[in-house]
Order: sequence, then C-alpha cells, then structure tokens
Amino acid sequence: MKIYITGISGFLSINLVRYLLAKGHTQISGIDLVDFTYPERSQIEFLQGDIRREDDLRRSMQGADMVIHTAAALPLYTPEEIYSTDVGGTRLVLQVAKELGVKRVIHISSTAVYGVPDHHPLYETDPMVGVGPYGEAKVEAEGVCESFRKQGLCVPVLRPKSFVGPERLGVFAIFYEWASEGKNFPNIGSGRNRYQLLAVEDLCDAIYACMTLDEKAVNDTFNIAATAFTTMKEDYQAVLDEAGFGKKIIPFPAGPVILALRILEKLKLSPLYPWIYETASKDSFVSVEKAQRVLGYQPKYSNKDALVENYRWYLANIARLPAETATGVTHRVPWKQKALKWVKVFF
Repeated sequence: MKIYITGISGFLSINLVRYLLAKGHTQISGIDLVDFTYPERSQIEFLQGDIRREDDLRRSMQGADMVIHTAAALPLYTPEEIYSTDVGGTRLVLQVAKELGVKRVIHISSTAVYGVPDHHPLYETDPMVGVGPYGEAKVEAEGVCESFRKQGLCVPVLRPKSFVGPERLGVFAIFYEWASEGKNFPNIGSGRNRYQLLAVEDLCDAIYACMTLDEKAVNDTFNIAATAFTTMKEDYQAVLDEAGFGKKIIPFPAGPVILALRILEKLKLSPLYPWIYETASKDSFVSVEKAQRVLGYQPKYSNKDALVENYRWYLANIARLPAETATGVTHRVPWKQKALKWVKVFF
C-alpha cells in the first residue's frame, strides 16, 4: 500500500511516518510547504509544494492508494490563507485523489468545529458552530468531505482534541521551558475545569484503524481524545512534579487575565491567540464512544501521561530545538513568549 500524507513535515505527520515505518510500511510519500528535515527523509518520497496547486498534488500523489490529509493553516494565518488552505486545499486534495483512483482519504479535522459549546461531553451529532476563520473553515472543510462521500469516495473524518507528544512544541514549549527552569506557572481561571487532550500515538492508532478497517465502517466521522483526564490544574501539575522543583500551577481569575491578553494582543504582545485564552478556563471534552465502538479505539495515554512524555522529549531534545518563531503559525517550533518573558521573574 502506498500512503500519501499532506502536511508531511508537521508534528502529527512525522509521528505518523514513524508509526507507519514501525509497522512495516515502506511506501510513504507526501507534500508540505515546509521542507522535511527529519532523519527519515531517505525513507519517504517528498515534494516541497502546495496543496492549493493541482500540479503539485498530481506530481506527488501519483500511485497512492491511501491519502491522509493533515495539512491545515492554523488560526494565526490570515483568513484568506486559512480559507484557501483548509477549504480550497481540502477540496483539491479530494478532487485529485478521486481522479487518481485513491481508495480512501482520511481527513484530520478538529473539535474546533463545535465552537464554544454549552454542554459536555460533545458527540459527533452535536451542531457545528465554528468560531472565527479557523473554526468556520474546519466546518466548511467537513462539508466538502461529505460532498465527496456522496460521490462514492471513502472519506473518514477524525476530530481530535489538542494532541501532544514527541516533536510537539508551539504553545506547550512555553510551559515546558518554565517547568524546566523551576518556575511556577500561571493558569487562566481556577483550573478546576476539565480540558481533555490526546496523545499523538493514540491519534495515530485511530488513523491506522481508518486505514485498515472495513470501508463501510470507517466512512464516517469520529471524535478522538483521551479517556483518562482530570482537571486542567491537576493534569498540568504532573509536568511540574516531573520537573522536580516543587513548583505549582497558580490560578488567576479568568476575567482580568483574558482582558489583559486582549489588550496585549492589540499591542502584538500576547503569546496566545484568542481561541486558546478564551477557552482555557472552560470545560472542553468530547465523547469517544463511537470511535471505541466502531474503530476499536482504546487510548493508551491519559492527559498526564501525554504531557509528561512530551515534556521528557522536550528535555532530551532541548539542545537541538529551533529558535522561537512567530506566535501560533506552526506546532513544530516554540512560540514566542512575548509579554510572558517579562512576568516570568515573578514566578
């Protein structure tokens, strides 16, 4: 089976490449705007290109049996880039895949399609109310997937919670740096809210199930997340405990913190985008009963396990990590701390 991955240079995709290689899959190819700089470069076929360009897709997707569509523009891209990548790019990936005779296209969506819900847990049948350009684009992209299902293409759609694991940096790198330097860490709100995460290895298990199980079973939409999680304060405290300095997660009232971050955002000094700081103090968890029933999905990692494993990877690789980058553009590199650098001394 020849497996083709869009966004192959990203955090999810490099974990998926390693997962597939470990299972004996040797025909892996992919495309990404960013160069594939991992040690596995010689074991895959790679084109540095754009999923919004049909010629790039046709050149790199030839002969593929299975497509895993992970490429997406994150919230701090411009609305135009988000729409053209997350909606237009998805449509083009599905179109080219269908014309080239690909058997399945597994689309990686997001629980952002649920917006800011008024109940938990969330089920796949709950309304999709995307918030902001990213959430709206993810909703529309799922609509594109549904239209290709109706044309006879098998398009499993996975809606993962925020996932962590080896190679994950982004906003988590800020937390891990503070932990490694023996700092307490501020929490938006009381920290008593339940905020579900996901280990990247468990997401890879779910993707593999969608690759290998019967087409009629997987041609559907599934939430994917951890099943073992407590409160935000308790789960993140596990990393500070692992660091061994006796430091704590320090809660702060959500209202004033969010107001301060809004002001900092206008000044371009906030390290976080609104979707993160507006929802960090709220409950956020989904039901994975459907994935368990249909895909046999059984996550191996709790929130705490996933965070601690990611932190250990961070410590083991800190010497080779890239420099901070613009906030929120990619999960491959640490995000700039901006105003947080000024307040770290007080923690």
